Amino acid sequence: MKLKSKLKSAFVQPFSCMMLSILAVMGISPLVLAVPARVSLHTPEEDTYKEPQKLAQLGADSPERSQLLQQANALYNQGDFKDAEENLRKFIKKFPEDAFGHFQLGNALFQQKKSEEAISVYREAIRLQPKYALAYNAIGMAYASQSRWQEAITEYKKALEINPNYGEALTNFALAMWQTNKKDEALSSLEKALNIFKEQNRGEKVNQVERILREIKTADEPSVS
Repeated sequence: MKLKSKLKSAFVQPFSCMMLSILAVMGISPLVLAVPARVSLHTPEEDTYKEPQKLAQLGADSPERSQLLQQANALYNQGDFKDAEENLRKFIKKFPEDAFGHFQLGNALFQQKKSEEAISVYREAIRLQPKYALAYNAIGMAYASQSRWQEAITEYKKALEINPNYGEALTNFALAMWQTNKKDEALSSLEKALNIFKEQNRGEKVNQVERILREIKTADEPSVS
């Protein structure tokens, strides 16, 4: 299988091991190579690296809000995305101005391959929280899942305008650039993501990015008989 095909097959599943951001990310959270393996809707570790998401969770918190999110999170982690979606819709009825709730609903929809619905919900999260870099990255991942690379690139750029050190978005942006035959830009973005993940002591992300870098760098080298 050609490298681009391999990268694409990994990339269009944003919450798989290669994606943050995501996917897990989305992860991420969509993230993002957004997330390693399946990402929960919300974890303290994600907050450490994703300030826009952390900000979205602040304020207007309550025991009821926390309980509803925990219930949705448990369903999501079990792979029950349909019920997670149902719980999150109930959550949004109670907390319609909660950007984080809309973001998480987008994640549940995306996992069910409802990309267009997910994009709409992510955009609502951005309307409520304009500096929501994770949501922009997630929209980029949704477009990427449809091979709409230029639209994905536009969204990743918006995420990076908000947070230039957003490693998952840098990685996703690099993969989209590679898909559009812009190898130098892809390598540059991956190198920056690698340095950021190293500074954050995120070993799994470091290993993933290093692997992608090796594959891209050797992609055009002639094979040895």
